[in-house]
Order: sequence, then C-alpha cells, then structure tokens
Amino acid sequence: MSSNYGPKAVPKLSHDIKQDSQGSKCLIPMGITNENVSKNFQISRQKQDNFAALSYQKAERAVKQNLFKDEILPIEITQNQEEEDDDDEDDDEKGEGTSNGKHEVKKILVSKDEGPRPNVTSESLSKLKSSFNGTTHAGNASQISDGASLCLLCTRKMANELNLPILGKYVATSVVGVPPEIMGVGPAYAIPSLLKKIGLCKNDITFFEINEAFAGQCIYCIEKLGLDLNKVNPRGGAIALGHPLGCTGARQVATLMRELKEGEFGVVSMCIGTGMGAASLFIKE
Repeated sequence: MSSNYGPKAVPKLSHDIKQDSQGSKCLIPMGITNENVSKNFQISRQKQDNFAALSYQKAERAVKQNLFKDEILPIEITQNQEEEDDDDEDDDEKGEGTSNGKHEVKKILVSKDEGPRPNVTSESLSKLKSSFNGTTHAGNASQISDGASLCLLCTRKMANELNLPILGKYVATSVVGVPPEIMGVGPAYAIPSLLKKIGLCKNDITFFEINEAFAGQCIYCIEKLGLDLNKVNPRGGAIALGHPLGCTGARQVATLMRELKEGEFGVVSMCIGTGMGAASLFIKE
C-alpha cells in the first residue's frame, strides 16, 4: 500500500511559491479542490452519488463479463492469517495453506481488482458521511488503492523486429494549466486542446477514459465538453476501480485498447494536482 497520499503527495515548493497568493494554492488538498468545483458549478451531492453509483454498476457488469481478464496479469502472493481464521469456509477457494506457528501461511492468486463493490446504488451512497463538510465522501471519490501497470511504447519498426503484437498507435498528447484550486477541471481544457492539435472533433472519438478523481470534477468535465455519458468510462472508472498514483494512466490505456475496435479513436485524460490537465489520443489496430 502506498503511503504517498495526503501531505506526502504534495511536491516540495520553494519559499517564494508558498508565499505567492496563486502558488500557495498548489497546496490545497485534492478533496477541497473538488468541493470548490462542486460549489462553483452547482454540482449537487445527489448528482455526484448518481454518477458514482453508475461507475460501480458499470465496473460490476464488466467484472461479471470478464472484460478485464485480458488486461490483468494474475499474481500469486503469500498472506499470513491468524489462527482464528482457520475455520473460514472460504479458505479452500483462496488457496493452499500451511501451518506456521500462530499463523497460517496462504498462497493466494490475485486475478482481479478488489475495488468494485456489488449492488452499489445512489441510495446506499447517500448514507455515507461527508469527508469535507460538503458533497464529497468516500463513495463518490476515487478509492485510495495500490497497483502497478505497464504500457510498452516503441516504434513500429522495433515492434515488428521483436515480433511484438501491436495493440494500437499513440498519436499525441496535450497538457494544459488550470487554476490549482479547481484542478479537477483539467480534462475539460486538455481534451479540446488535444482535438484541435490533431484536427478531430469529439464525435470522432469512440470512447473517453477520463479519470474519476472525484465525481464532481468528472461530471463538470463531461458536461463542459458535452460528451455522451455512454462514451465515458464504459467499464467504470477510478471511483469503482481505484486510483493508484502513478499507475492510473497506464491502466486507462490498457482498458481503452480493449474497448476500441480496429480503426477507432480513443482518448485518455485526467486532472493533475497543482493545476493541470492532460489528454492523449490512441488508435486501435
């Protein structure tokens, strides 16, 4: 589990930046920036809970249909369990166990994400307590999770020489700056910049993988861009799947490559703490 959250996740800023009225806003906690977006653009808690529930429901459906199977590498781990768990009826399903003093050492095959929860509804989310005295809470924000993801990017010539399967083509990226106190709006400005750069419009894009850092900021970006909700995170997003820092972008690409059909365009985008947005375009081959 990563400990790089909260104050530890904020980069070290110089004294001059901290003293600057705008630069100091880079230290605003991410949850507060979502409260700012939600308040400034009148995004209600109910709307955020509806969006979050949909993310869980899409992820639950995708898991049941084994849609993530081809993008997840199963990893075997060992886990120590207390003796009181010895009679657990599910032990046989988790893996083989051997006695080791006061603990039982078990080998477990991790083959799917632990984030998606079944039967989540906006009603069940409405019962959760607000985390920042506003509309944001644990159920409509991205899950703090751990993970690793890898994308191999190389020239077509090298891929052919190494006999590697080519899943898609990377085309371009745009990075923009936005006010740090509402950093979640980043994709709403990075995506238009990207599309302008490559001469496409939003209707040319089959799917958008927009990171769900928070429901409020993601809703803003979708509505600001006028996107079809069915084209955004069709298999669920970070609210349901989790948001391991440094991993999510590669995970989004892996998911997008399996959502697209040959010749279709897809966009990956996310907001970035301290006030940025990034978006990249890919073509499925």
